[in-house]
Amino acid sequence: MPFSDYKTALVTGASSGIGAAVVERLRRENIEVHAIARSAGALEELAERTGCIAHVIDVTDRAAIADLANRVQFDILVNNAGVDRPKKFLEADEEDIDLLIDVNLRAVLHICRLIVPGMVARDRGHVVNISSIAGNYNFGGNSTYHAVKAGVAMLSNQLRIDAFGKRVRVTEICPGRIATDIFNHVHGDDPAVRERFIDGFELPQATDIADAIAFAISAPVAVNIGHMEITPTLQVMGGLQTAKPQMPTATSDAEGTKP
Repeated sequence: MPFSDYKTALVTGASSGIGAAVVERLRRENIEVHAIARSAGALEELAERTGCIAHVIDVTDRAAIADLANRVQFDILVNNAGVDRPKKFLEADEEDIDLLIDVNLRAVLHICRLIVPGMVARDRGHVVNISSIAGNYNFGGNSTYHAVKAGVAMLSNQLRIDAFGKRVRVTEICPGRIATDIFNHVHGDDPAVRERFIDGFELPQATDIADAIAFAISAPVAVNIGHMEITPTLQVMGGLQTAKPQMPTATSDAEGTKP
């Protein structure tokens, strides 16, 4: 569907990185973009630069999201907001699990609940869910994140089934490592973090993700681009490991023989 058939968009997690790049890209198509984030200063700067409409809202604030959804009919929804707390599940904290579920999955479900029915009623709309390769592939130390992103992947598939028969398209974007400041948000504002994850690597930029989203949205109405994995050329997923069983220590063996 040409961009001219869409008038309004909602972008979450819009204050920086992929979210800000998507706002900028949609504004170039003269879409009225409502940008949601918690960072008032960054949102204000984005609004001044792009002409978007800024809303300082936490995506977990259902009442505020519902109020906005009741006031504006959105043709495009980009669920981008997300957090991470990398940790093996055997060491997971209760607060980290709740945070990732609340922001990365529950908020996406509720925002779709509030907006997608209107798209179906109008027979027009495009949902873009920013997921992750973590929703499709396993790698160590990030179990809760994998679980919630897999939930977003399944939701994206189910939305197409639930909206079947209507011109509501759903695209799941699964980025790999992208050159954004998300790593500093997750691991701390330390130059060593950038050196570990970004410096010296050939990585896609946030604008590359925004261009991919624009490509999916601008496709003819008969075309639904359902799933896109966007990774560095020099990044691969997968691998196989095999471990030998650890021999019990003398202490644990002795404890096991106690009555």
